[in-house]
Amino acid sequence: MLGYIKLDALIMTIFIVSHNLQINSAEVPAFSAAELADALQNENPQLTSAMALNHPHWMLKVESELDVNNMAEALLNTWRLVRLKLGHTFNHTAIALGGRKDDNANPSSPLQIGSWGVDLVETIDSDAFLRSINWDALKSGRPVDAVFEKMLKGN
Repeated sequence: MLGYIKLDALIMTIFIVSHNLQINSAEVPAFSAAELADALQNENPQLTSAMALNHPHWMLKVESELDVNNMAEALLNTWRLVRLKLGHTFNHTAIALGGRKDDNANPSSPLQIGSWGVDLVETIDSDAFLRSINWDALKSGRPVDAVFEKMLKGN
């Protein structure tokens, strides 16, 4: 008879994150995936894992034991902290737009069933950005528990 140890199952929330920088300023430069993964994990222990991805759209895989809403808020707050610690400005709005992957995915895609695709947008005009992507229509086609929108306004 094989022995095993039964551990309480940890439920991990997985975000596959893209970065949409809508600001063209030397004071808010783009991040490299590796730099950002290290910084997020170093600055917030609630983000259990942050890994740079080699993908044309998705930048990071971030894991946490937090629920989806708390993880989105932690991601935004830590993003701002990283910006400020690196001497960047944060006088804009950061938006986390998330959707849960509920259908089959390409096996080579980092976004798999149950994970959340999260576009982290940095913009001066959040309302104009959301209108430009028709966000209200996009989220209306999804179950309420399968989509989120969180904002963090700067100074």
